[in-house]
Amino acid sequence: MATEATFTVPSDQFPLGTIFTQLPDVTVELERLIPSRDVVIPYFWVRGTAVDDIESAFSAHPGVRQIQLVDSVDDEYLLRVEWSLEYDDVLSVLIETDIPLIKATGTNQQWTFDIRGDSRSDLATFHSRCREVGIPVTLTELHALTPVETETEAALTETQQNALVLAYERGYFESPREVTMEELGDELGISQQAVGSRLRRGTKHILGSTLPATEDSNQ
Repeated sequence: MATEATFTVPSDQFPLGTIFTQLPDVTVELERLIPSRDVVIPYFWVRGTAVDDIESAFSAHPGVRQIQLVDSVDDEYLLRVEWSLEYDDVLSVLIETDIPLIKATGTNQQWTFDIRGDSRSDLATFHSRCREVGIPVTLTELHALTPVETETEAALTETQQNALVLAYERGYFESPREVTMEELGDELGISQQAVGSRLRRGTKHILGSTLPATEDSNQ
């Protein structure tokens, strides 16, 4: 089933993030395009500032070859970027794993990326590859593209489903475990205790809706 995910990375972990050292109040938004090896999201917007030379606000970064101003209207600037695909970043992993980018927005606090995969395993492959090359991505949301829910999915809250999916993908249910609750909590941005609670309640709901002669309870 097609699945969409939202994840974040620190602002300085993406090539265009160098602008935030000089202009911390701006917002950067990539133009929505499907990455390919021929054209990799060549345009982006910078909003929330008015400067004479927006190009100079971007410090040199190994992931960027060239940035050029295309047009501007008041405090909004449309720029064209030529990426260096030899540099390992989110875009290079999207291309490698053939994952479409839906939306990407950056602030001085973090970058937020919305992506889509044909299945959850595609998104898991993307996330694993990011970890392999040292990109500190944090999954914040995961949901099916279609509104159709199975009885089991309907029994889970969104937070329980996200925690269970992440735990499954990271190998929490393997023997021996491949990830700890503390590590899952770091990715979800919650405490170890909160992870444990979501996994227990989510597992209880799943068992209650799938095992015969059982009745699930929210208590």
